[in-house]
Amino acid sequence: MIYSSEIFHAKSYYNLLDVQTGDFTEEVAEISYDKIPMLDKDSSVQLGSRALGALSTTDASLVSQFEVSDEEYSQINYQNNPVRVAPLLYGNIIKWFNNRSEGLPGYIIVNMVTQEASLVKLDEGMKYSTGEHFGRNLYRLLRFRYLTMMFGDVNFEIDEDGTPWWVCSRTVRRIGLFGGTDTEGAVLVNAITGESTYYEEVPTWVDRVYSADQLVVQYNYHGTLVNGWINSWLGQKGITTTSDGYNYIAMNDDVYLYTGVTSAGNDESNVGFILVNQRTKEARYYNIPGATEYSAMSSAEGAVQHLGYDATFPILLNISDEPTYFMSLKDSADLVKMYAMVNVTDYQITATGSSVAECQANYEELLIENGVKVTDPVEIVEKDTDTVTGTITDIRTVVVDGNTIFYISLGTEDYYAVSAADDPDTVIYDVGDEVTITYYLEEDDAEDTVESSEETGKTIWTGISVE
Repeated sequence: MIYSSEIFHAKSYYNLLDVQTGDFTEEVAEISYDKIPMLDKDSSVQLGSRALGALSTTDASLVSQFEVSDEEYSQINYQNNPVRVAPLLYGNIIKWFNNRSEGLPGYIIVNMVTQEASLVKLDEGMKYSTGEHFGRNLYRLLRFRYLTMMFGDVNFEIDEDGTPWWVCSRTVRRIGLFGGTDTEGAVLVNAITGESTYYEEVPTWVDRVYSADQLVVQYNYHGTLVNGWINSWLGQKGITTTSDGYNYIAMNDDVYLYTGVTSAGNDESNVGFILVNQRTKEARYYNIPGATEYSAMSSAEGAVQHLGYDATFPILLNISDEPTYFMSLKDSADLVKMYAMVNVTDYQITATGSSVAECQANYEELLIENGVKVTDPVEIVEKDTDTVTGTITDIRTVVVDGNTIFYISLGTEDYYAVSAADDPDTVIYDVGDEVTITYYLEEDDAEDTVESSEETGKTIWTGISVE
């Protein structure tokens, strides 16, 4: 064990995780409201338990025999949405005897965006799980089928069709006999049939192969052994470590581990942060100094201290090309009541809102007020105009956003759209009146201002005034 330690293999431990420097604004796209996870694990557990308890009036036998596994609740991407899933478990050994022939009837799925939790019932029950006994126990199944493999984390996931699987990560030692714990592929076990296959490269629907704790350990090797083992204890030149805590971000149909990176002194600021793909172990470091996650949480809680809400551990978002901590604010019952955004580089810029949209609007307003974001000047484009004279043969009106728009035809296939807000006198004209209409005309047959209707063959020009 001593020979396998980092004392003799500092470079090998350093290379366990290949960390590349990334560009935050280029690689982390702004996320839409319907993809931002609002819930942490504790809130998901609460909602999942309530979803099962709500069945007591319609399916009391199911509620009395089964319970939800609080230890699972894996965060995955399901049909391009961030969700947490957890299998049902037998209530006790007697209930296992009574129900083992049918298996576990389903699993809980919690949508982390809409905060909806539901029980998904299966046509055929799950007969292989960590809570089973004898030959159907997952760990025993793995041991008998894969005699020479070691296994690490076991995660419950569902594929895009909703079929439940156990993702069993294979553990290997990269350094010496006992050092450099790493993951090499995974065994996928169908929770219903027990069929299993080992994949060195897992299918793309799988989200969690490398555990968060393992990735944190490997980055800490990378950060502390950058200049050798002796430097990690004495000089500590260039040493970095992960900050306390981590969270998950859904990007590109994968789940990424997020954690801050701080210097050897472990002060109240981060020197950057990392994102690591939990399926491929692709790691990116972003050199963006700023507040630690717990400093941001304190800032968010201080903004609503009169309400006594607690902040969840933040996730990192790109808001207006600014790295931003996003977190939910929960009451004492673990229910989400508000949301907060805190700027990473200046945690004094803190915005809250009862909805994500309101929170973002308040946050972007603060960015402008503090000079972080500069509003784009309005570009005034001079357009060429032309006039046409004729007798009105058809005139129609429509109200758009409270403004009345008049569509006027002078006997041709062309219509001229004039807003009453631009020319109030338009309301006095009627069919048969001879008028002169001024309208915008760009070069190249007004390609930028003309819209053609495929159904009617009519051409609509943007008008300015009618005389």
